[in-house]
Amino acid sequence: MKKPYPSSEPGLIPDNAEDADGDASASPERQCAITRERLAREAMLRFVLSPDGVVTPDIAARLPGRGVWVTAERRHVDTAAAKGAFARGFKSAVTVPDGLSDLVERLLLKRCIDLLGLARKAGLAVTGHDQVRDALRSAEPAFLLEAADGAEDGRKKVYFLAKALYTNVKVAGALSAQELGMAFGRDRVIHGLVRRSAIAENWEIAYRRLTGFRLAPEVDWFPEPDR
Repeated sequence: MKKPYPSSEPGLIPDNAEDADGDASASPERQCAITRERLAREAMLRFVLSPDGVVTPDIAARLPGRGVWVTAERRHVDTAAAKGAFARGFKSAVTVPDGLSDLVERLLLKRCIDLLGLARKAGLAVTGHDQVRDALRSAEPAFLLEAADGAEDGRKKVYFLAKALYTNVKVAGALSAQELGMAFGRDRVIHGLVRRSAIAENWEIAYRRLTGFRLAPEVDWFPEPDR
């Protein structure tokens, strides 16, 4: 089940960015090169051409030049690569690298890890079962972080404490314990929490995009409506 994207990500789109139709960046939406739907930019990915004509993911949407936008889901990027959508969008011959969707996933994962690292340095994130439970009692979090390969029992204890305190509890479970550990300078992290902030808003956008390319297990961890 797809969750809604935040309405904006400050600094995500530069003033001179254009989509494949040449729309000015003031528009809050972009048109997908595959579905032709117009969606919020936060729900999409921008691609540009390198100087030698290679299709390049522009995860932060800051690279110069014409952009082609694709809905942030693996199936749509795969279709764009296979069906010539990039050549049509750029109106030129292009080289699509092998495994483009896998490259996008790696870049989105890196962005998620980097943003969590920024949250840690800013004192906006905590890790550890007891530390997360203490943080929950002091303020409503932006996100709970639960390792995809963490134990069910510990995960439920944290989550249901959060549900007892707050109505809208968001959980991110698509990163492994090792991947979360990379963000926090540890070998492994099982439980974490991100406090409400601009960094957390940017993290949510990156995470929602990432779950278009890998499983979001949290949607199956807890019964409705406790997701």
